[in-house]
Amino acid sequence: MPAALKENEHTEFKSGFGDAAIETLSAFANAKGVKVYIGVNDRGRPVKGFTIGEETFQKWINEVKVKTQPSIIPDVDLVVMDGIKVGVLSVKEFPVKPVAFKGRYLKRVNNANHRLSLSEIAEMHLRSFNTSWDSYINPERSIGTLSLNKVNRFIADCNKGRQYLITDDPLTVLNKYELIKGTQVTNAGFLMFAQGDVFQAAIELGRFSTPTSIKDGLTIRADLFSEVDNVLDFIRKHINKSYIIAGDPRREERWQYPMDALREIVINMIVHRDYMDPGDSSVKIYDDFIEFFNPGRLPDNITVEQLLSGDYSSWARNKKIAATFKEAQLMEKYGSGIKKIKDGFVSYGLKTPVFENFQHGFRVIAYATPGGGGVSGGVNDLLDLIGKTPGKKCHFL
Repeated sequence: MPAALKENEHTEFKSGFGDAAIETLSAFANAKGVKVYIGVNDRGRPVKGFTIGEETFQKWINEVKVKTQPSIIPDVDLVVMDGIKVGVLSVKEFPVKPVAFKGRYLKRVNNANHRLSLSEIAEMHLRSFNTSWDSYINPERSIGTLSLNKVNRFIADCNKGRQYLITDDPLTVLNKYELIKGTQVTNAGFLMFAQGDVFQAAIELGRFSTPTSIKDGLTIRADLFSEVDNVLDFIRKHINKSYIIAGDPRREERWQYPMDALREIVINMIVHRDYMDPGDSSVKIYDDFIEFFNPGRLPDNITVEQLLSGDYSSWARNKKIAATFKEAQLMEKYGSGIKKIKDGFVSYGLKTPVFENFQHGFRVIAYATPGGGGVSGGVNDLLDLIGKTPGKKCHFL
């Protein structure tokens, strides 16, 4: 073994074989695989007195098989370091996840093992079978809980500008899109076309003067399509709008934020939310910024940097919801939304929003001015622009 070998995200040292080694193997089987060196201390040197007998490797393999579910069988190699035999147990990312160690589900984060949450366990399992939670039947809902009028509105949205129109009846459309299966309703079908309140999709809206002082608030629990418009209506109610008079009967309307970009943020919130998480989404409007929060962090294999650069393979947490929004022409191809948001703010002369994993979810902070320092800055920039344009006046609402 090379003397320069050190512990990293794919390599770990254990001074002896035991539950700690098996726990690490199971955690890495849920990630990207690992090699665990048995008989090596934290400094990467062999443990004096450590021995490996004829039956040692088989005993290790058997114990790993017994204590993991689904059972993993590590590859075993023997290396010699400074004259001492060292065992190397290696596992690849397991195809069917998550793998449990003695009934506990773990994942590797940097150099430590962490318990998986219930939603992470479910999501990891669904991804193993290339499916998603929203495609499963909701046993508590029936077709009678759906609004066929909402389905008809969806069909009308799908047909806008299309050469080949959808002419099927609402139930046939729901079946074709696999939003119902026979007489049973999927989670996606209920979330998007429910007749009444959808408590699982609640979004908390607030207009704040300070972080602890709220001026106006609203909780919406509508179907997902209606929530897009409801959230945007609340935002319009609480942000500034100006009219630029151009010397003729026409007038140019300018909101405090680029509304197309905000719409994209809201759609992404609703489509990619973790609906298995008990927490609510929220939109908090302040004088100089808006904070959007959604349950459900980025997948472990996508960093914020990759998200912003577009250098990643897009994966939809809610495949049926994403596909249906795309059919309704509310979304373009997967992964294009972040670029549209960034471009919208840049073209408006505003600071690029902040995107970040936050607590148990994902947060976007959109600023009203280039420096993110207050509404007055954006107004002054606009006044400066107008002052350089002959014949133009501006009125603020």
